[in-house]
Amino acid sequence: MHELTLAEIARGLADKSFSSEELTGALLARVKQIDPQINSFISVTEALALGQARAADARRAAGETGALLGAPIAHKDLFCTLGVRTSCGSKMLDNFKAPYDATVVAKLAEAGMVTLGKTNMDEFAMGSANESSHYGAVKNPWNLEHVPGGSSGGSAAAVAARLLPATTGTDTGGSIRQPAALTNLTGLKPTYGRVSRWGMIAYASSLDQGGPLARTAEDCALLLQGMAGFDAKDSTSIDEPVPDYSAGLNGSLQGLRIGLPKEYFGAGLDPRIAELVQASVKELEKLGAVVKEISLPNMQHAIPAYYVIAPAEASSNLSRFDGVRFGYRCEEPKDLTDLYKRSRGEGFGAEVQRRIMVGTYALSAGYYDAYYVKAQQIRRLIKNDFMAAFNDVDLILGPTTPNPAWKLGAKSSDPVAAYLEDVYTITANLAGLPGLSMPAGFVDGLPVGVQLLAPYFQEGRLLNVAHRYQQVTDWHTRAPNGF
Repeated sequence: MHELTLAEIARGLADKSFSSEELTGALLARVKQIDPQINSFISVTEALALGQARAADARRAAGETGALLGAPIAHKDLFCTLGVRTSCGSKMLDNFKAPYDATVVAKLAEAGMVTLGKTNMDEFAMGSANESSHYGAVKNPWNLEHVPGGSSGGSAAAVAARLLPATTGTDTGGSIRQPAALTNLTGLKPTYGRVSRWGMIAYASSLDQGGPLARTAEDCALLLQGMAGFDAKDSTSIDEPVPDYSAGLNGSLQGLRIGLPKEYFGAGLDPRIAELVQASVKELEKLGAVVKEISLPNMQHAIPAYYVIAPAEASSNLSRFDGVRFGYRCEEPKDLTDLYKRSRGEGFGAEVQRRIMVGTYALSAGYYDAYYVKAQQIRRLIKNDFMAAFNDVDLILGPTTPNPAWKLGAKSSDPVAAYLEDVYTITANLAGLPGLSMPAGFVDGLPVGVQLLAPYFQEGRLLNVAHRYQQVTDWHTRAPNGF
């Protein structure tokens, strides 16, 4: 049963080929057996899962239907989950049990999904490798000596290892799409505001967005259907109708205009990945798409702008973790200042401390205008580039990452080298656009992804193109050896 996709599970449950309780028991046993190799889970919620599975079976027996009813899910460990540890991959929140469900968790539970547990992640979602977690690095099932990507690396590795068919992740600068690319999955970052951020512990509030990770575009469509929608509790949620994503999967690509930014194919991109991107373009052309070169001239400024804006927001968001109200508190503080200093110094890891310091500096008197305001101006220029491009094309295509997965520890001593792995993904977050990564081949036995970007609220078009591509290719069907 662990080889089934989310769509296949939905059909199996509807046909009564197996029950949700049987499926849940089998997957929990597999997690217990396999996960010690890859470290993709922080918490396994066996009792909760079995209870939800029995409830789902009872709902089906009473005549209720629904594609997600009784299907398994695991949540990235920054989605608050009632009564369950929600750690954000940090020592700071190691003892924190959420007193409520995040909207995403609540919506999927209401749809009848079964929560198997909470997945490992870079601490407070800060990282591109899933090596900064307090609970240890996650390993890539395709090669256990390599990273799975971050910060949703635990979510990605769990699906890649066939521990379950789909997971939730979050994407602040590529943290769904990048691990999807490095583990041979389909990962979707929705339009900013499409999925509620209420109950999602914040890293950078104007950039964070929740979304699905799964093996196929069809599965991502099912999961996004359950996650998306307006939420009055989230001031950044947008009241926009949610279409039937599954209904549009098989739409024709005839005449679809796809843009290839020339800036994507310069120095820094592994030429073997460039070849795979071009091969994917040819497949889409066979399906009727029309491809043309475009330009995104301000893309070169994206990384410096992002690494001012995101740390600035992080320094503000993480100020609430002070050892007073909840979370980690140092032992025997001498006074209040000592409590603050030691609780934060001992509770936060090195990467989080680095970004807090950068953000605080950028927001400080004398530097705010020079750095933060300039970064926001560049952000507007990047958005304008996309708006101009979408006057000429329907979608933008390119590599998801400049390189395949690197070895564990290879970039630990050089944070900037890891930051550069986000070069193709962060622009979508700065502009608030939806983006999707889909499997497109292998380099040295490691997966490579191709990224699609679309205008606002065009997630359905992204899923449509990815699904049609996956009907004529088999990259997404391949599993890592031993899993």
